[in-house]
Amino acid sequence: MRGVERPVSPYWIYRWEITMWLSSLHRISGLFLSLGAIVLAVWLIALASGREAFDGVQAVVGAPWFKTLLVGWALAFFYHLANGIRHLVWDAGYGFDPKRIRASGYTVVAVTLVATAAFSFAAIF
Repeated sequence: MRGVERPVSPYWIYRWEITMWLSSLHRISGLFLSLGAIVLAVWLIALASGREAFDGVQAVVGAPWFKTLLVGWALAFFYHLANGIRHLVWDAGYGFDPKRIRASGYTVVAVTLVATAAFSFAAIF
């Protein structure tokens, strides 16, 4: 008896490429930026509320573990910015050749890492 030809799930056919990773990371970075905006809003509200409230929030913001979180937020910010520019270039109708798509993806990753490192050393350390 011969095997029946059945449809195969795309998860078994396609392998993950950089464009798939970057698409997922763009959504995740947007979520992380939203959480960072909430933290920024809390900090600004504490600043407007007076010295005691600000000192309480500043004690948390000044902690070493929070600086690590700030580096992660900067990573998400610079990635989202670079990938957003990449999408604007696509919206203008440029860069749809598969080689250019991959090259622009690696460029986004490189720009993100360099910008995050520069920010981290300049602002935090």
